[in-house]
Amino acid sequence: MFSRAIELDPNYARAYAGVANCYSYLYMYWDATEENLKAAEEASRKALQIDPELAEAYVARGLAIALGKRYDEAQMEFEKAIRLDSKLFDAYYFYARACFQQGRLELAGHMFEQAAQVNPDDYQAPCMLAMVYKSQGRTAETEAAHRRAIRVIEKHLQLHPDDARALYLGAASLCQLAEKARSLEWARMALAIDPDDAGILYNVACVYSLQGQIEPSIECLEKAMIHGFWYKQWAERDPDLNAIRNHPRFAALMARSASS
Repeated sequence: MFSRAIELDPNYARAYAGVANCYSYLYMYWDATEENLKAAEEASRKALQIDPELAEAYVARGLAIALGKRYDEAQMEFEKAIRLDSKLFDAYYFYARACFQQGRLELAGHMFEQAAQVNPDDYQAPCMLAMVYKSQGRTAETEAAHRRAIRVIEKHLQLHPDDARALYLGAASLCQLAEKARSLEWARMALAIDPDDAGILYNVACVYSLQGQIEPSIECLEKAMIHGFWYKQWAERDPDLNAIRNHPRFAALMARSASS
């Protein structure tokens, strides 16, 4: 659809930014090839050439560059986007994710909090904020963030009951709040929506890990890595996977992904 928009208007910068994001998502969730990463960078560069004041184009470029681990450059792109549009959720959200991947937890937490403030109806930022707080050992803040996330997710699922991402992120939060049966129910509902989706598999692996179900967690993670090699970067720091981190199959999986 973005490509069709470009056919209709070759000078529509937002469409190029959209194409860039599509390639970035393909890289993250399905096909982590240099071709997809290069295409994301090229489309985002084109968007900026057409409109150098388009905040969304800087976010698209920042995301593509961050996926290539050029974090210093990505930071400049995200910060430029925020200067242009201080209410742009994606700028804070993807900046925060890039910070987390670098282990910059304090800045990641700040950016996830900013994302949650500019879009209080979004459930992703409070879930990620809880993850950051957990990594920092901030127990009370972690629980508060999970409760905040569940309130938003429950409201969201009333309108979108088949949103797999809401279900699996909610499942992780429910597990952290000791609602284990409901957590497993939500995780299995998410997996039933698309059992081959790398994003779903990865996050369900996190839920199983939190529940101490080691073998199912490893199995989901192995399936996720078939296409989602990018998840290796996330798995290295994700506290939800601590229960399986010392498992030989986890170590072997990380080594295989590194050489892929």
